[in-house]
Amino acid sequence: MRIDLVTLVVAEYDPAIAFFTEVLGFELVEDKPSLTNDGRPKRWVVVRPPGGGTGLLLARADGERQEGAVGDQTAGRVGFFLQVDDFDATYRRMVEAKVEFVRPPRTESYGRVAVFRDLAGNPWDLLGPA
Repeated sequence: MRIDLVTLVVAEYDPAIAFFTEVLGFELVEDKPSLTNDGRPKRWVVVRPPGGGTGLLLARADGERQEGAVGDQTAGRVGFFLQVDDFDATYRRMVEAKVEFVRPPRTESYGRVAVFRDLAGNPWDLLGPA
């Protein structure tokens, strides 16, 4: 048993795809036309870190309530964790790509960590070995 996908509500598909693939280095696994429950067009968009693992279903906000969740999926708490093998190289690459870091790198008992925001403002931990 494993968690295959986690939904991330986004404002628009294409900027989200660009952020996760071009900035974070995820792979675009699926981008297919689909329909909402009431028959309106949408897309089924899945991105995953290289090599697999749990993917993100990028779901365009549909309606006022979902639009309010964009950038605040976890009520301001870090809710997403990106584990990398080379923390320093990944951190430098993300800084060069103008990713917003809200807490600088530090060393904790579990390794290196820095907090960044995705394109919508959701906080993430960038994690690596100590």
